[in-house]
Formats: sequence, structure tokens, C-alpha cells
Amino acid sequence: MMMAICTSCNQDIPENYCGKCGEPAKLKRIDRHYIQHEIEHILHLEKGILYTIKELLIRPGQTIHNFISNDRSRLVKPVVFVIVTSLIYTIINHFFHIEEGYFNFDKTKTAAINAINEWVQSHYGYANILMGMFSALWLKLFFRKYEYNFFELLILLCFLQGMGMLIFAFFAILEGLVHTHLMKYSGMLFMVYFSWAVGQFFEKGKYINYLKALCGYILGVFTFTGCTILLGLLVYVVFKH
Repeated sequence: MMMAICTSCNQDIPENYCGKCGEPAKLKRIDRHYIQHEIEHILHLEKGILYTIKELLIRPGQTIHNFISNDRSRLVKPVVFVIVTSLIYTIINHFFHIEEGYFNFDKTKTAAINAINEWVQSHYGYANILMGMFSALWLKLFFRKYEYNFFELLILLCFLQGMGMLIFAFFAILEGLVHTHLMKYSGMLFMVYFSWAVGQFFEKGKYINYLKALCGYILGVFTFTGCTILLGLLVYVVFKH
């Protein structure tokens, strides 16, 4: 019987998997079970998306701190989490035709600014990560004595922005069902949640941390919005001339 050769590293495969790179000796046929497994893998359902939501709802600061410092196996990966939850919100928002979305920009006379704003409103997942970067910079400034680096704070923001998307999605469903403008309340609730979660993440006994967390979020939103406007103006000036 001929021994299989690994297609990735050209090593002999004595059993079912390559001992060097882990590739299977024989690929499974693509069928319904394969597609189901791939979807579960992308969503990390086997690692507990519902568990992630529950923990971030009950004890967000402690949960994210544990993810950064101790155990990263039980939660959905933060970037995947914020993209998937943003997709959920986008689908619900379009399904119920909610006019007041998460990001709201008034139309301007500058086509470039409008194009950037439309991109933001069509790509909430990526926009959340970008806005998280700005908020992470402000949190890094406000909480510099805690010695978390920028990327660790970005992980914190990805988890919280993902939960924010679920809060907005919930209120979008309510608004679509009762036909009453409720999205502004979702924004208020998220600011409260954000402040509580970040304050708990750093040191829940210090009440000033909750205020600094709120300031960091608000400044992050304003900075992100200002940069999108400046980028639109820059594009407008460059292409106008």
C-alpha cells in the first residue's frame, strides 16, 4: 500500500494526518455537513457565541480582562464578534427599514463626504473597528497608569462595540414592531453599558473610572466622525483641482 504524500509540505503521511503540518491524508468531500461545519467555525459557535454574549452582559470587565490575561479559548474572537454582530444589526436594520441607524450623518454638498458616510453606514463592522481605534487611543490616555497597550484596549473595544451592535439590533426590532422611534434610547443605554464595562475592566471601585470611560467613548465618536469629514474634504479638494 502506497503512503500518502502531504500536498502542503511533501512529507509522508503514515496515518490520517500529516505529522508535520496537520493536513489530512484525504480531504473530506464538500457537502452539507462541510458547509455547516465551516459556518460554525466562522461564528465560533463551538466556542460559545451565546456564552460570550452572556458573559459580556453580566460581567463584561472581568470577562474581557480574563480573555486578555488568562484564557482566550472560551470566547468568540473579538474581531469576528464585532463583525458578526454588526452584520446582525445591518440585516435587522434593513429588514425593518429603520431610518435612524447607528451612525447618522446629514447629507452635505460635498460628494466625497457623502460617499464616505454611505460607506460607514454600509460597513458597520469595519467602521466599528475603526471607531474602536479612536476610542482606544482616548482610553489609553485616560487610563495610562494601568499599562494596557493600545492593542489590548482595542480588544476591549471590539467586544464592547459588538455588544453595542446587539443592543442597537434589539431596539431596531422593537422600533420596527411598535413603529415608535426608539433608537435614541439604545444609544443612551449603550453609553451606560460602555461606561460600566470599562470602569469594571480597570478598577470597579473607583467611580472616576466610569466617568473617564464615558468621556473616552464620546471623544472617540467625535474624533472618528471628525476624521471622516476631514478625509471627505481632503478627497474633495484633491479631485476638484
